[in-house]
Amino acid sequence: MSDSVRAAQAALFDPDGVEFRRVSPRLVTARYVTASLTAVVPIVAGVLLAVLVSPWWLLLAAPAALLLLWRLWLVPRQVRAIGYAERDDDLLVRKGIMFRSLVVVPYGRMQYVDVQAGPLDRKLGIASVQLHTAAAATDATIPGLPPHEAERLRDRLSARGEARLAGL
Repeated sequence: MSDSVRAAQAALFDPDGVEFRRVSPRLVTARYVTASLTAVVPIVAGVLLAVLVSPWWLLLAAPAALLLLWRLWLVPRQVRAIGYAERDDDLLVRKGIMFRSLVVVPYGRMQYVDVQAGPLDRKLGIASVQLHTAAAATDATIPGLPPHEAERLRDRLSARGEARLAGL
């Protein structure tokens, strides 16, 4: 791949003059917990059956353990790749390492802004902001925000959306 192609691809996901804000590193812990909870059942079942019945049951635990190790390696990179930027007319949300994505949500197209925090999120002091537009395909979510930043972003985006709609 030539340098000009790489530069064009980098510019596609990192527009000039745009500074992306990162999400809280506590999102890594939240994703570690959920990945561990989904892997613990087959791992424990495989180990117990291997001890009680036959060592062949470790074949049940091995793929789950390998998948868990891979997730534990991947999650911090995924969280570092999540970012958002507020511009004058729109909000940019990017994510992804291998499959990168940049969502541009014009303020005038927003219908409402939703803030969510489950029990684990509240325990870790993070929340998610979800933007809803008329087209469901352009909805964007920013996970792992500190509650004060989620509140600030919700209020700011709502105000900007209302101002853009009033100007129509």
